[in-house]
Amino acid sequence: MMHAQFDPTARQALANAAVDAKTRKNLSWQRIADAAGLSVAFTTAAVLGQHALPEESARAVAELLGLDEDAAMLLQTIPTRGSIPGGIPTDPTVYRFYEMLQVYGTTLKALVHEEFGDGIISAINFKLDVRKVADPEGGERAVITLDGKYLPTKPF
Repeated sequence: MMHAQFDPTARQALANAAVDAKTRKNLSWQRIADAAGLSVAFTTAAVLGQHALPEESARAVAELLGLDEDAAMLLQTIPTRGSIPGGIPTDPTVYRFYEMLQVYGTTLKALVHEEFGDGIISAINFKLDVRKVADPEGGERAVITLDGKYLPTKPF
C-alpha cells in the first residue's frame, strides 16, 4: 500500500542523512542510481525527498548508504513536494534556474502554447537529463533536457 507524507520534515531529515552517508562513502549520484536501477535524475530527486522510490529501489539505496529499515520505508512514501521553501531561492545555482524562468518563462509558455495549444507539460510523466559538453569558445556548457508529456486542457 502506498503512503503519503504531509509534513516534509521526516523526508528532509532523511535527505540530510542520505547526503551525509553519500559523502562519507564517497559515492556519486550515478552510483546510487545504478543501485536503484533508475535514472540519476529521478533517483537524486527521490533521495532528496521529491519522489517515492519503488520498494526494491528503496531497499537497495538504503543498503548502499548504510541506512536502516525505517529509512528504506520512508524512501517509499509519497512526499510533500517542493524543495524551495520561502520564496526566491538564495543558493546561486538554484537561483540561476529561477532567473532563467523569470527571463524565459513567458517565452516558453508562448512557444509551448503555439506549438501544442492550451495545456501543460507534465512534471509527473517527465524525464530530466544533465550533460556536460565542450564549449567551442572554450570551457564547458551545461545541456539540460526537460522532457515532459504534454497534457491538453479539456473543457468540461
